[in-house]
Amino acid sequence: MKPKGRPRTRQPLAWRMAGIVMAVSLVIVAAVSAYSFIDARAVTASAQASERAAVSALPQTLGPSGLPLPRFVSLKSAKVRVRRGPSTQYRVAWVYRAKGLPVEIVAEFEQWRRIRDADGEEGWIKRSLLSGWRTALVAPWSRGKGFYLHEAPDAGSAAVAVVKGGVIGEVTKCTGEWCKLKIGDFQGWIEQPVLWGVYPNERYPAKSVN
Repeated sequence: MKPKGRPRTRQPLAWRMAGIVMAVSLVIVAAVSAYSFIDARAVTASAQASERAAVSALPQTLGPSGLPLPRFVSLKSAKVRVRRGPSTQYRVAWVYRAKGLPVEIVAEFEQWRRIRDADGEEGWIKRSLLSGWRTALVAPWSRGKGFYLHEAPDAGSAAVAVVKGGVIGEVTKCTGEWCKLKIGDFQGWIEQPVLWGVYPNERYPAKSVN
């Protein structure tokens, strides 16, 4: 099959209005509730991790690679083509322009991975364009709504920042109920259910990923 037509540029639900290459808006929480905003990049060029680091807490099957299906990974490049099938002979369906965007691998075929994004869209990406570096979207279904980052994995702990729905951050740890996110120069704990990019009850890093 020969590629036909022009590919569309895929814009995840959370970023359709603002564009995919976005800056993260943070609100610093002070004791007197005076907030100031800053911009921070959601992803960095230093993101290097093995695909094996993305092992799911609740695997249902093992793919040909020996890794669980499904599992979360992220986009390694700032421009990633998604195809209709697992070959360059299939036409490009859309193009992601968001390094670090979390996606879920749902199937494998040789060096290709079928992925699903936060919108539920599915397509095929070459394995070399994916990274085991874990990231997550903060409530992409509630863009613009504020969510607290806490000093500790406890709703009663002090808030260090407020992040808006649709923000992307690096996942550094998950307890099964809370995840620690790094967004630019800021980091804090956020309730796990409001994230897309980690599974319910998932503990990360896993005790054994080898």
